[in-house]
Amino acid sequence: MALTRQTMTDEQRKSVAVEYLKAFDRAGVTTDGGSILDLFADDAQVYFPKWGVATGKEQIGRMFGDVGATLKAIEHHYPQFNWAFAGDVQDTARYPWLADR
Repeated sequence: MALTRQTMTDEQRKSVAVEYLKAFDRAGVTTDGGSILDLFADDAQVYFPKWGVATGKEQIGRMFGDVGATLKAIEHHYPQFNWAFAGDVQDTARYPWLADR
């Protein structure tokens, strides 16, 4: 997946978010075989409940490892997502997923 450093449209943001969720479902491997961390800027921040805020690719990778270690499998149901955009902020509200612990 080619990434851009220019301003993105809502559809482009959605595309990156879906690729992220697909990679999360595939143990951190993107659809083109890359790392989920390739989807993040070096100074990115990610929040995950019960973990907190991870800053930077190294800390984000550690967070994903910690969270992933608690799951046997996870599957997101992308067509049922409700997307909300406000400038550079994106949220996926009430998205359905299935986790096997």
